[in-house]
Amino acid sequence: MSDDKNEIRELLGTYCFRLDAGDMDGMAALFVPDGVWETDFGKGTGRAGIADHGRSLRAHSDKPRPRAVHLCTNIVIDLHGDTADVLSNWTTVQNSETGPKIGSAGGYIDKLAKRDGKWYFVHRKIDRFIADGKF
Repeated sequence: MSDDKNEIRELLGTYCFRLDAGDMDGMAALFVPDGVWETDFGKGTGRAGIADHGRSLRAHSDKPRPRAVHLCTNIVIDLHGDTADVLSNWTTVQNSETGPKIGSAGGYIDKLAKRDGKWYFVHRKIDRFIADGKF
C-alpha cells in the first residue's frame, strides 16, 4: 500500500514538472486515454484534448512571464485497490524583480486509476477553494 501512495505522490510531482516545463503532451500522458482535466478556464477531455487545453492556457499570456513552479503539498490519498481519491493543495511561486512571489494557489481533487501497474489521472479538477478536506 505504501508503494502505491509513493507512486501517486510521484505522479503528482511529475505533473507539476511537466506543466511548468510547458510539456503539455507529456502532462496529458499522465492521464488515462479518456481522462478529464478541469481548470478554472474550461476542461480538456482525452489526452489530445488535455494537451490542447494546456496549450490554449499558455497562449493567453501576451507577454513572457518569469518562470513559475508549482508546489504540491498536503497530499491526502484514499486508496481503493486500483483506484484512489486524492486531495492536495498547490501554490505557484514566480520570480519577480523583487524576489519570489506567490502567483496563485488552490487545491486539486483527483480520481486516479492504476492501469498495467502504473497510476494515472482519471479526473483532475483544479479547485481554488477546497475548505472541507472532503473528497
